[in-house]
Parts: sequence; structure tokens; C-alpha cells
Amino acid sequence: MSPVAETTSSGDSTVASLRKAITSENVALARRFRALFSLKHLASQGTGQQATAAIEAIAAAFSSPSALLKHELAYCLGQTRNLEAVPFLRAVLENYSEDAMVRHESAEALGALGDAGSLDIMKKLRDDPNEQTVVRETCEIAVDRINWQLSEKSKTEMLKQSDFASIDPAPPAASTRSTASIPDLQASLLDTSKPLFERYRAMFALRDLASPPDASTAEAAVQALAAGFVDKSALFRHEIAFVFGQLSHPASIPALLQVLGDKSEESMVRHEAAEALGSLGEEPGVEDQLRAFIDDSEQVVRESVIVALDMAEHEKNGEMEYAMIPEVTASA
Repeated sequence: MSPVAETTSSGDSTVASLRKAITSENVALARRFRALFSLKHLASQGTGQQATAAIEAIAAAFSSPSALLKHELAYCLGQTRNLEAVPFLRAVLENYSEDAMVRHESAEALGALGDAGSLDIMKKLRDDPNEQTVVRETCEIAVDRINWQLSEKSKTEMLKQSDFASIDPAPPAASTRSTASIPDLQASLLDTSKPLFERYRAMFALRDLASPPDASTAEAAVQALAAGFVDKSALFRHEIAFVFGQLSHPASIPALLQVLGDKSEESMVRHEAAEALGSLGEEPGVEDQLRAFIDDSEQVVRESVIVALDMAEHEKNGEMEYAMIPEVTASA
């Protein structure tokens, strides 16, 4: 067998074993998440048939009853930079019987992919008064993101280099004198008269000012972001929790614990707070606080706590990537 054929065969075997893990309801949820992130890597970094097979493997798990897993599938497809994911994401977005959290993540993923072909369907959903709020708001942001990406403005704006490799729902606010300070960014973040896309830009600019954790602006930026948890939009609140998960800054722990412990809060916000706390698993007391919600009345919160505790273990072990080793997936 030639070296090329050997590589292809090995790649096919790896994707097949990961697909088996991610689509099996008999595999522990935390291991399915790890398989998912391995597949995301292959879909993003692989080429040709392997990348396609990895995308198809991720999409195959949309048959799962777990809204948490399905929303993460959509997120990962949006991060692949591969337009072969588009048909799968559109199918989920247009499935009105699907959980709103999953549909919202599919719209966000289409925005992350910059798929101009999805503009019409997202505009339709954005303008539909009968559509669920979280889907309408996500479509609004995704449409604005795609339009910004296609504009001349995106080519000329001065954007601060981010420490994060993620494709975000909005770019950070442009570096200008009027948006340079944390108080100014916080004012934009909390200004409900502004479009959500502009407020998200302030959010991601604050995120970038909060990294690295020892930056002189970090703690003040974290506190500015935490002020957004009073916003009326559950989508907005959930995105702040997601950003805190990226930052893993100890100063965010009190706000995240308050959100997770608020039983009147939307489950999509509480779940994101739980996962953000998982990224802070090395901090004293965080794991014990998470375990207090292992039997929460909301399924998506319970499942998020399971994943968060696995993430916390990953942080303590000093693993470089939160993913399975593909070669051991099938036998694990």
C-alpha cells in the first residue's frame, strides 16, 4: 500500500470511530463532546474526503435527543470554515420542531461561515413576529455579520489582534478613540437602543481587553462584561457567559455562580454559565459548586454540569486540547 493510501485509510478509520462515538446514545456525554472536538479539528484542518466525512459525522449526531449536544454540534460546524456544513445547518434552522437553542446555534454558525446564500432565510426568520425571540435575535446578528463581512468597511477597520481563534458572532469594536476605554465599551454594551450586532462588537472588544488574565485591563473588562447579565435578552446574557468561558478569568466566578444558581434564569444562560465554570476548574471550590447542580431540574443544565466537570478535570490534568485521542475512540 502506498503512503498516501495508508494515510487515507487511517483518516477514514479515525473519522469512522469518532462518528461511532458521537452518534451512540450509549457513550457517556462527556466522551461524545470530546469526540466532537476531535471531529471539528479534522473538519477544519483536514482536506478533501476526510474533512467532508468529519462534517457528515458531526451532522449525523443531530438525531440525538440531547439539545445540549446538538447545539454544540452546530457551534462546531460553524467553526470549521467549511461551507460543506451549510446544508446541515440550514436544515436544523428550518426545522421548527427543533429546540430553539439548537436552531439559534445553527443560525449563528451560518453567520460564522459567512454564508451569503443563507441571508434570505435568516432575514425571513428575523422579521417573523411569530418566531422565537432567541432565533429572531440570532438571525439579526448573523445577517449583520455577513453583511459586514461582505462590506468594504470590514477591509478597512482597525481591529485589535485577538488572543482567541474562534469565529465570533461579531468582530470586536474597531479601535478608535471613541471606543478605546472600558467605560465607553461598557456603555455601548448596555445601550439597548443600539443594534445587537453593535453591542456584541463591544462585548468582544471587552473580551479582548480581558486577555491575558494578568493584563492591566483584564479585571475591569470582566466586571464591565458582568454588568450585561441584567440585560433583558437571554441570547445576550448567554453570550456573556460564553465569553467568560473563553476567558477563564477568576474574577468572573461570582457572576457565573449567581447566574447558574438562579432557577428563574433561562436554561440556555445557566447551561453556558456551567460550562464557563468548567473552564475554571482549577480554581478552589469551583468543582464543588458545580456538583451542587448535578441533579438540577433542567436537563440542559444537568448535562452541562457533567461536561463542565469533565472540562474541569481536563484543566487540572493540564491537557492541551479538550478532545479525545482519535485512535482510542472506538475501543474506549
